[in-house]
Amino acid sequence: MKIIACIKQVPDSEAKVKAENGQVTWGDAPLVINPFDEYAVEGALQQKEANGGTVTALCIGPESAREALKHALAMGADDAILVSDPALTELDTAGAARVLAAAIQKIGGVDMVMFGRQTLDNGAGITPAQTARILGWPMLGLVGQIKVQEGSATVERVIEEGRQIVSARLPAVLSVVQSIGEPRYPSFMGIRKASKATIPIWSLGDLGVSAPQAVIKRTELMNPPVQETTIEIISGESPAEIADKLADKILAEKVL
Repeated sequence: MKIIACIKQVPDSEAKVKAENGQVTWGDAPLVINPFDEYAVEGALQQKEANGGTVTALCIGPESAREALKHALAMGADDAILVSDPALTELDTAGAARVLAAAIQKIGGVDMVMFGRQTLDNGAGITPAQTARILGWPMLGLVGQIKVQEGSATVERVIEEGRQIVSARLPAVLSVVQSIGEPRYPSFMGIRKASKATIPIWSLGDLGVSAPQAVIKRTELMNPPVQETTIEIISGESPAEIADKLADKILAEKVL
């Protein structure tokens, strides 16, 4: 099987995000592989171990996104590809899906594409479905378990009502959740391999596509208004006296 794990580089989950000049900024916070995408890599590696084949990590982003791809390589992915182009700075989910689909078609012979359920930065969670639609492949979402047999993938979907078993013919796009299994830690040998890996960079020209026009644009973002609060400590000689003072205060302020 040829499996693609789509990942993204995002700010660390501890980053303090704020609005600056109408745009989102996270300052000097470190950039890491999207935590949900680690589950996509784990799911891909599980299928490789169960059915044989290869796992390729695929990412859209600046050159710094190589580090996120190296994390996937250290986990056990066989190779990685970065799609990077100056025209991709203003990319929405629909545009990302078009670029990812073009890269997947360029790779060719793909049996399964894995996504995490969402990203930490935008968190829309719709890129997997949009990618599947462009490819014309079945989409299986909220996947917690996967079994491949005779050219079909049977999955257990983790939904609010419980569990749902569905199947689809391969090739297919899957969006996995944490039930797929805890992502494995990169091994020492995996880290060494990743540090020496050559990660090719594909431009839009390499993919033969033009820059997608954003359907949705964030024109302005504002920080929440600052709320000023005051604290008054009510004291007294006894709990009963404090309670009386508190009751008088509540009535005076017309809280009740």
